[in-house]
Amino acid sequence: MMTLKDILYKVTLNAVVGNTSVSINNIDFDSRNISKNDVFVAIIGTVSNGHEYIDTAVKQGAIAIICEELPAVLVEGITYVQVESSSRALAIMASNFYQNPSDNLRLVGVTGTNGKTTIASLLYQLFKKAGFKVGLLSTVKIMVDNKEYKTSHTTPDSLTINKYLKEMSDEGVAFCFMEVSSHGIHQNRTEGLHFEGGIFSNLSHDHLDYHDTFAEYRDVKKSFFDKLPASAFALVNVDDKNGLVMLQNTKAKKHTYALKGYADYRAQILENQLNGLLLKINESEVWTKLIGNFNAYNVLAIYATAELLGLEKVETLRIISELESVAGRFQYLISNGKITAIIDYAHTPDALKNVLETINSIRTKNEELITVFGCGGNRDKTKRPKMGHIASALSTKVIITSDNPRNEVPETIIEEIEKGIEPQNFKKIVSISDRKQAIKTACHLAKPNDIILIAGKGHETYQEIKGERFDFDDYKIVKELLKQLEK
Repeated sequence: MMTLKDILYKVTLNAVVGNTSVSINNIDFDSRNISKNDVFVAIIGTVSNGHEYIDTAVKQGAIAIICEELPAVLVEGITYVQVESSSRALAIMASNFYQNPSDNLRLVGVTGTNGKTTIASLLYQLFKKAGFKVGLLSTVKIMVDNKEYKTSHTTPDSLTINKYLKEMSDEGVAFCFMEVSSHGIHQNRTEGLHFEGGIFSNLSHDHLDYHDTFAEYRDVKKSFFDKLPASAFALVNVDDKNGLVMLQNTKAKKHTYALKGYADYRAQILENQLNGLLLKINESEVWTKLIGNFNAYNVLAIYATAELLGLEKVETLRIISELESVAGRFQYLISNGKITAIIDYAHTPDALKNVLETINSIRTKNEELITVFGCGGNRDKTKRPKMGHIASALSTKVIITSDNPRNEVPETIIEEIEKGIEPQNFKKIVSISDRKQAIKTACHLAKPNDIILIAGKGHETYQEIKGERFDFDDYKIVKELLKQLEK
C-alpha cells in the first residue's frame, strides 16, 4: 500500500498539518472523483479554483489535501499539505504514484507552434516500422503500442500522462513520442517526467488568448528546454530565429536542423510534387509521400531524431520513404472528376501561409485554388484579420466560414477575418457561416483540375457550437459532396 509520504517525494513542502504516513488509495484534482482515502489536490485553474472544493473532497472521503493556501478550518484526522504550486506538486506526485514510468522508456517531447502532431506521429510510425514497441501522446490520439485511446487535450493532465506512461512501461514500450504544448508546460503537466530529448519545430502567432505576449509564449516553450537533463538531447530548427533561443540555457546536448542555413542536419528539396517530395538529407537522397516545404522540415526533424536515438541511417531513410501522412495534416483526395481536395489543420497565420504557398508552388496556375476556412471562437482574435489577408492574397477564391465558433457568433468572427482583406481581393471573397454549405459551395465552384483547401479543423471530427459538440468531419463531408457531383 502506498503512503502519502511516498508520493510526496521530491515535492517542495511549505507546511504539513497531520500525518504523512497514512495509506492512500488514489489522487485526483476533481473533487467529484474523490472517494475514501484519496488525496485531493486543489489546483487554481483558468476557469475554477480547486480550493473552493476542499470541503466537498473531505465530505467525499479524502484523507489528505494538497493546497497552496490552508483552509481557515482544519478537519481532525485529515492531513493538509501546503505547497508553492499545486499543479507542480500534482505532476511530481502523479509520477511517484505511477512508479516514475518515464524512467523506464525513452521519452521525447516535441514542442513548437506547427508540426508537433506530425513530427510525433511520424516518429511513432518510424519506430514501429523499425520493429520497436512504441508509445504516442498526441493531439489526435494516445497509442500504447498497438492500442489506441482518444484524447481531448494537446498535453493531457499529469495524472493521465503518467497513467498511460505506466501502461506503456508495463507493456514493454521502448520509445514514447509526446506533443508538449505551451499550455501543458505552463500548467506544469510535464514536471517530474524524465525526457531523453526535446524537439523544437518553429514558433509563430498562436495561443495569445492564453499567453499575454509573444515573448511569454516563447519563454514558456524555452522553459521546457531549460529543464532537460545533461543526458538528453535538444534538437532545434535554426531556420526559425527562436531555435537558438531554445538552446540558450539548456544542459542537454545541442543539435540543429535547417533547410536554409547551416546546421548539423541539412535538407534540400530536389523535387516538390503533389504526390511527394524528393529530399537530399545531408549526403543522402530520399523520396517521401509527404508534401510541401513544411513537411521537408518535419521529415528532417524525424531523420535527425532517429539518428540521435541510435537508429541506423540506411534503415531510417528506407522507412521514411514508406511513411504515410497524418490524418488532417495535408490529407488529400482526388475525385473522379479530377478535383483535388486538401484537408489541413492550419489554424494559425503561419500554418495557413505555409499550406497555401506549398499548394501554389506545386500547381501550374491554370487551375483555381479555392480556400475554405474560418477562425475558432473564444481564442486569439488578433490572428483573424491576418488569416483573412493571407487566404485572400494566396488563393483565387476564398469562402470564409465558421470553424469551432464555441460561444461566439460566427458572423462576428467572419467580419473580423474580413477586416484583413485588401480592396483588390474583395471580389475573391464569399462568406457562408454554415461550414457544410461553405464546403458544398466550393465543390460546386470547382472545375476539373481545381484544388479545394479546407483549413482549420484537420483531424477533428466535431464542430463546437455554444458548448455543444456536433459530428463534423471535413474529410468525410468533402468526399461525399464530390461523389454526389459525379452522379
